[in-house]
Amino acid sequence: MDWMAWTWPTAIFFMVIASLLVTFTVLAIKFPETPRRGVLGMETTRGDRLFITLLGSAFINLGWLGLVGAAQPYAMIVCLIYAAAVFRWV
Repeated sequence: MDWMAWTWPTAIFFMVIASLLVTFTVLAIKFPETPRRGVLGMETTRGDRLFITLLGSAFINLGWLGLVGAAQPYAMIVCLIYAAAVFRWV
């Protein structure tokens, strides 16, 4: 496929997303949870918080690219802090 740049970082990105989805599916089957109410005022499950984290991380990375440039490892640190906050308080 010449139309898409399948590089190792791209492949790793999709493998991480796939492994997260599999891990959270196994967790949901093995350890069912009841939704909890966080700072957003709505009930969320682990899967909801994962989706919020992935969506927010995409916006953080896009904003980082637009404002700072290509120094993405620092954006990853911001995304990890964001993910920890979402899973703790949302």
